[in-house]
Amino acid sequence: MTANTPSLCRTRIKICGLTRPQDVEAAVDIGADAIGLVFYAPSPRSVTIAQAATLARYVPAWVSLVGLFVNTPQEEILRVADQVGLSHIQLHGDEQPHHYAGLGRPIVKAIRLPASAGPPSDPSVPAAAIVQTHLLEFEAWRVLAQAVLFDADSIGFGGSGHVFDWGLLSGMSRSLGRHWVLSGGLRLENIAQALADLSPPAIDVSSGVEQVINGRVQKGVKDPVRMRAFVQAVREFDLVRPT
Repeated sequence: MTANTPSLCRTRIKICGLTRPQDVEAAVDIGADAIGLVFYAPSPRSVTIAQAATLARYVPAWVSLVGLFVNTPQEEILRVADQVGLSHIQLHGDEQPHHYAGLGRPIVKAIRLPASAGPPSDPSVPAAAIVQTHLLEFEAWRVLAQAVLFDADSIGFGGSGHVFDWGLLSGMSRSLGRHWVLSGGLRLENIAQALADLSPPAIDVSSGVEQVINGRVQKGVKDPVRMRAFVQAVREFDLVRPT
């Protein structure tokens, strides 16, 4: 392939934490491959089953509908998935693989790596030990999960908006081929660098495309202008990315 030939590789984009029908419609219109709904009550982006069922009606065929759960029993996940019509399950807690072998849907398992900014989840544990723990977690899930998602660790579960040290993926991402997702603090200002450094097959964005009012992110409320600019930046990179 010459430098001027468009790449046939396309980065898959999931926009997560949507709570409003107009945001789902906007995400679909700009070409998102997947819509993420959060079923974790402590999260400001959480939706109820009834809200999720309404949002699901705005998701057309061939766009994936992903449910995000944190330490939720398999039976409850199945109940929610059946009622809402989820196509994929994303597990974001401390789940163990042997408890989630019967979901009957593709699983994406989040692996939380030390953030490059912000407070660590446990300051008493050395970073090297944390990385080793996550590597073991990664190995345990790679057989059962359709993909693993690398996110920045935080106090609680997700939603920190922080970026982790991308160097921690050295060698790991290559062994996964196209079965991994990059997440954690992605936004318009850093997405081109993330794509150039890691060439992820899929990315997951949430806070990076939300409304900002007086310097404060409005969690769960997406900004159509920021969503469009973010997706456009990814698609422009796809035109020149190496195969």
